[in-house]
Amino acid sequence: MTEKYTYQKINALACCPKEFISECNKEYHAIISGVSAKIFADRSKKIVLLAGPSSSGKTTTAKILSEKISMLGGKAYTVSLDDFYLPKAVGYPLDENGNPDYECVEALDLELLHSSLSMLSETGKASLPVFDFVTGERTENAKNIELLENDIIIVEGLHALNPVITDTLDEAKLMKIYISVSSRVYDESGEVFLSKRDLRFVRRAVRDSRFRSTPVERTFEIWQSVMRGEDRYLFPFKDRADIKINSFHPCEPCIFAVNAISLLKEITDGEYFEKSEQLINKLGLFKNTDYSLLPEDSLLREFTG
Repeated sequence: MTEKYTYQKINALACCPKEFISECNKEYHAIISGVSAKIFADRSKKIVLLAGPSSSGKTTTAKILSEKISMLGGKAYTVSLDDFYLPKAVGYPLDENGNPDYECVEALDLELLHSSLSMLSETGKASLPVFDFVTGERTENAKNIELLENDIIIVEGLHALNPVITDTLDEAKLMKIYISVSSRVYDESGEVFLSKRDLRFVRRAVRDSRFRSTPVERTFEIWQSVMRGEDRYLFPFKDRADIKINSFHPCEPCIFAVNAISLLKEITDGEYFEKSEQLINKLGLFKNTDYSLLPEDSLLREFTG
């Protein structure tokens, strides 16, 4: 997916929507199949660290990786770093404005995380927690894992490549992966039409509305903190990855356009109005494609349902 796409080219391909979507999906699955084969070929790699910014598709990619590993004869367990959040009662570090900083690595229970991953790396066994974001509470020893010879664990989250985490583990047993939307959409003159962050924001706005009943204005507010967190805690470490995955699907502006425009029109004034208008005008140029055409195993289903 390193090819440059203009919105004109995307619209031309969207004239045959089913074929366009199918080709995007096949290409992405082929990429993940290649990554899975590389992981499985080196049996010393027991822990796969999968990091990426918000709305990059980490959760679905971890699931697809797991399925591909199973097809090769192994088993992959997925662990989210979010399950290692400190309990609400303990409290979180504060940002420069005095607000809880949920994006910083210190918001995780690093002592528990280090001990859990070390046990998995050294013995193949561990009992892991599960965090409930509704209550802000963590259930200890909620998930028991025992790795057999061909099994691996996929640890996914914003901080998975942070040296605070990786440097406590045996490097020889790690496979480090960075995933993000690494493509832009251009106009006819070669200027950036939709940036990488624009594309991820559209994904997030659609997902937040569909799965979390979150108004788009609130998504904009959260997005400011998310971007600060990415700049501070993720992007400085992305080049530590052994493998980089581009999760951009050329069909996605067509898939998300109508829904995203409807959400963005809810903003009629305020600090996010100008950006909303810009996105509305740009997304309005894409050929509408019904997301019901998405295959069930499409990464984009993480955002549309």
